Amino acid sequence: MSKGTRLFPNLVANCDAQLLDVFGPTIQFLNAPQSEDEAPCVLKGVIPPGISVPMHRHPGIEAFFVLSGEVEALSDEGGKAHWIAAGPGDFIEVPSNTKHGFRNRSQHPVIQLITTTSKLGRFFQEIGRPVTQGVRMNPPAPDELKHFLETAGRYGYWLATPEENAAVGISVF
Repeated sequence: MSKGTRLFPNLVANCDAQLLDVFGPTIQFLNAPQSEDEAPCVLKGVIPPGISVPMHRHPGIEAFFVLSGEVEALSDEGGKAHWIAAGPGDFIEVPSNTKHGFRNRSQHPVIQLITTTSKLGRFFQEIGRPVTQGVRMNPPAPDELKHFLETAGRYGYWLATPEENAAVGISVF
């Protein structure tokens, strides 16, 4: 067993999990990232109505189980971008270094169970902004965007340009 490995069941109550804003969507860690990069990390993610996750790719897999709401996932299969609709009970697997994005064009939030790597979880910890219930988040400030871009570079992220996002139907700030 590696150092810090828990040897007992652990309940993470919804009220105990810190809520982080990731420039529109929010995440809560159900199990925190571990020191080993490939160790699993599980999150609850919410994409509010009208919000998109811009096109990007990164090392490390992600898997999304849609609990509620309707989401569209961007697929770049065969070099041609297209949208795949997913609803409750659907599972979306995103292999490592695959271009992808999400959008919620419905009137209801999309709630997903997300499984990824601890390395990706640490990225979210670094860029996420703590949310206080009932307090509306401001758009990201220039220094927050700069921090995001620098952190993305350190983690090996590729980020699509605003023009590349617009070409697939995503508008960014």
